[in-house]
Amino acid sequence: MSLIALGIGGGIGAYKAVEVARGLQKNGHDVIAVMTRNARRFVGPLTFEAITRHKVLTDQFAPGANSDIEHISIASSIDLLLVAPATANVIGKFANGIADDFLSSLYLATKAPVLLAPAMNTHMLEHAAVQRNLEQLASQGVRFVDPGAGYLACGWIGKGRLAEPAEIVTAAEQLLKPAGLLRGARLLITAGPTREALDPVRFVGNRSSGKMGYALAAAARGRGADVILVSGPTALKPPAGVEVVHVTTAAEMHQAVMKEAGTAAVVIMAAAVADYAPDAAATQKIHKDQDTMTLTLVRTPDIIGELGRRRAGQGTPLLVGFAAETTDVIAQARKKLRAKGVDLVVANDVSRADAGFEVDTNEVTLVSADGDETLPLQSKTAIAERVLDRIETMLQARTPALK
Repeated sequence: MSLIALGIGGGIGAYKAVEVARGLQKNGHDVIAVMTRNARRFVGPLTFEAITRHKVLTDQFAPGANSDIEHISIASSIDLLLVAPATANVIGKFANGIADDFLSSLYLATKAPVLLAPAMNTHMLEHAAVQRNLEQLASQGVRFVDPGAGYLACGWIGKGRLAEPAEIVTAAEQLLKPAGLLRGARLLITAGPTREALDPVRFVGNRSSGKMGYALAAAARGRGADVILVSGPTALKPPAGVEVVHVTTAAEMHQAVMKEAGTAAVVIMAAAVADYAPDAAATQKIHKDQDTMTLTLVRTPDIIGELGRRRAGQGTPLLVGFAAETTDVIAQARKKLRAKGVDLVVANDVSRADAGFEVDTNEVTLVSADGDETLPLQSKTAIAERVLDRIETMLQARTPALK
């Protein structure tokens, strides 16, 4: 039995949350209802209190509640935060770190998986701001139950109605006990750039934002994997439930990966690791007192190549590399596949404005000994899911122990 916090947003679909609570209870879960101020305009807290047999949480500043800092106490106890309906307002608060009520504070405080069931007017759902917020949350590991299409309370016909309670309950069960070959498997994922110091002020680096690697980590965690994320410098928030090792240089990433790779079933090298680094960083800032400056660069450790050599003759870990190219993308990826001894290369053209570095979308080709598969332009979250689908297929064929 799991303890589930059921958040109810202020939309007409709030009445369906009653059946969601009942469905979760029938499956043996304990449910605590958390209602926003506007949710209480649609359904009274007494209804949820009678069903759940728990006090309904509505106000983080209610008298007596602060003695236990209740939203923190609940945050550390729950196994799942489920919000149904998740309105545009709730989604916007979650995506932008606004904590002005019990539910939004609970979201920021919890490390439990989060499942949202969006519900709103069709045009609201399609608005760029809402779509951006949904994508932001997805990149952080939040999962969704897609809204249905049909007659809406506003009188419109289209997508936006809250999913049926049975669908929401099923999605919650799958998140609590995810199926698939990655459940319980240990995945090591690298993300972001590395920075190689020139002096205390400057460094040699690249444009990687880490978004692809973080999307992979979030998606893998959502499938029940035990994820270690070795991250170069990035502004991204780590996905919930993922162990993060922060590094700066290629040498530090090499050390962290070699330390963790021995126990991993899969290693995904999505980081853009510097191939060369200054042979020695200046101890003081280099001043521009000359017209030219010569740098001597030396090779950095070949992390994925070393992993390929280390596992020679063995089936594990399954190795996935990335090839960020600007010309001859597929040819370069195939060269990397052979030279590094990896199982799969995810290749993309980073010269494009809509794919590769610093954007939320990507178009990649999965290159393996079995052939090539091109994934059309889509969100990096969606790309991550497709990459993991391929990894699961390869695991099924190559590592019977994980079946």
